[in-house]
Amino acid sequence: MKAITLLVCIMIMSIASSVFAAEAEHVGGDFKDWAFKIINFAILVFIIVKFLGKPIKNYFAQRKELIEKSIRESQEAKELAQKALQEVEEKLKLKDQEVQEILNTAKKIGEQEKMQIIQESEKMKEKILEQAKTNIEFEVKMAKDALRLEAAELAIQLSEQKLKEKITPEEQEKLLQESIKIIEGRKN
Repeated sequence: MKAITLLVCIMIMSIASSVFAAEAEHVGGDFKDWAFKIINFAILVFIIVKFLGKPIKNYFAQRKELIEKSIRESQEAKELAQKALQEVEEKLKLKDQEVQEILNTAKKIGEQEKMQIIQESEKMKEKILEQAKTNIEFEVKMAKDALRLEAAELAIQLSEQKLKEKITPEEQEKLLQESIKIIEGRKN
C-alpha cells in the first residue's frame, strides 16, 4: 500500500514539476506564486491519498481475508482427512490378516485422498494468488489512469487560467473578430 502511494506521489510530482517548469519559462515565476502552487499541490496529494488510500487498503484487506479463509478451510479439510485416516488405522491394528489387507487398502486410499486434497488445495491457493495478483494489477492500472486524467485536467485548467491572465482585451476583441470571420466563411 505504501509503495502504491509512493508511486502515485512520484507520478504526480513529476507531472506537476514539468508543468511548473513550463510555466516558469513563460512567467519568470516569483516566490509567492511558487509557494501557492506547492501548497496547492500538497493539498491535492493529501486529498488523493486520503480518499483513494482507504478504499484500496480496504479492498486488499478483504482479499487477504478471503485468501486466508480459503487456506484455513483447506488446512481444516486436510486435518479432517488425516484424523479419519488415523481412526481407520487404529481400528485395523486389532484385526488379523484380513484386517491387515483392509488396513493396507485404507492407507492407500487415505494417502491418495490426502495427496488429492493437498493437490486441490495447492491448485486453489495458486488460483487465489493469481486472482489476487490480477486484481492488484487492475486496481493499480485504474488508479494510474485516474491520476493521469486528473493531472491532465489540472494542466488544462492551469493553461486556461494562464491564457486568461495573459490575454488583453484588445487581443480578445481581435480573436472574436477572427472567429466571426471564420464562421462567416464556413457559412458561404
